[in-house]
Amino acid sequence: MTPNQTIPVIDISSFVKGEDSQLMEVAAAQIRDACTNHGFFYVKGHGVSEELQNKLDQLSRTFFSLPEVDKMKIEMAKGGKAWRGYFPVGEEFTSGKPDQKEGIYFGTELPENHQKVLDGIPLHGENLFPEIPAGFESVVLDYMDQVTAVGHAVLRGIALSLDLPIDYFDAVTLNDPFILFRIFRYPPQPANSSDWGVGEHSDYGLLTILKQDAVGGLQVRSKNAWIDAPPIPNTFICNIGDMLDRMTYGKYRSTLHRVVNRSGKERLSFPLFFDPHFDAVVQPIDGLKEHSQQTDQRWDGEDVYRFDGPYGQYILNKVSKVFPDLFISNIK
Repeated sequence: MTPNQTIPVIDISSFVKGEDSQLMEVAAAQIRDACTNHGFFYVKGHGVSEELQNKLDQLSRTFFSLPEVDKMKIEMAKGGKAWRGYFPVGEEFTSGKPDQKEGIYFGTELPENHQKVLDGIPLHGENLFPEIPAGFESVVLDYMDQVTAVGHAVLRGIALSLDLPIDYFDAVTLNDPFILFRIFRYPPQPANSSDWGVGEHSDYGLLTILKQDAVGGLQVRSKNAWIDAPPIPNTFICNIGDMLDRMTYGKYRSTLHRVVNRSGKERLSFPLFFDPHFDAVVQPIDGLKEHSQQTDQRWDGEDVYRFDGPYGQYILNKVSKVFPDLFISNIK
C-alpha cells in the first residue's frame, strides 16, 4: 500500500459561488491533474451544511440499528420499477460476488402522476422512507438537493479542466441530471477476512460525490497501486464514472475502488451519483479521442467507448447485475 496523501484536496468554492475566475482556473488545473493521475479527489468549500451532514449520519445510524423486521418494511421489493428501498447484508452483488454491506436506495423524488412514472420508465418514481426515525425523509431530500448542487459545481470545474465552456455538461444532463443516492452500512469484518465490503468496481455515470464517516476503509486503484482514501472532515470524495471516461475517451479514467471494514466498528458511507440525463446519448468530446492513448482493456472487459444508445440503457444493463432476482421480478 502506498502513502495515502497522494489524493489531493481541492477548494471548489469559486465554482460553488460562481465568483473569481482566477481561483476557478487554479482549481480547474488541480482537477485536471487529479483526474489524469487518480480519477479521485477530495473537495472542500462545497457549501453543504455540516449540521445537515451530521443529522443525516445520526438518523441513518438510528435506522440501521432497528430490528431487521422493521427495516424490511421498506424493502426494495416494495419499490417496484422505481428501484428504491432497503436491502440486507449480502443481497447486493459487485462483480458477481455478494457485498458485506446493507443499505437504502434513493433517487429523485417523483410523484405517481409524473409522466415518467406513468410511462413505467425504470428507476423513476417515489422513494420509500421509514416511519422511524422521524424526519428522515426531509433530511435525505435536503441533503440530495445540496449535494446535487455540488455536482453541478464540480462539473463546471471539470469542463474548464478540459478547456471546454464552463456550462459544457449542461447539454449532457439536459439540466436534469439522473440522481441516485445510497446510504450504506458496512458491519465490521474480522481482521483476517478475505471478503470485501464491496469488491473492486468503477461507477457508471459522470461523477460520484461521497461522504464518509470517520472509520475509513475506502481504497482507490491509482496507477498500479491501491492507496487509502481516508476520511477528511467536512470534505467529499469525488470520482469520475464510466460516462466521463467515455466522453474523454480515456483521458479521465473511471477508476477502480473497493471497501473493506476491518476496523472493529460499523462504517457508514453516503454516495450520491450524478449522472447524465436518462435519455441522453453520451458521445466522446470532439478533439479528445485523437489525443487520448488510454484505451487499454477495462477491468470488466466492457468497451464504454463503443457503447451505442441512451444512458438509461447503459445503467439498466449495469443494475441488472447488482440485484439480479429483483431486476427480473420488478423491472424487466
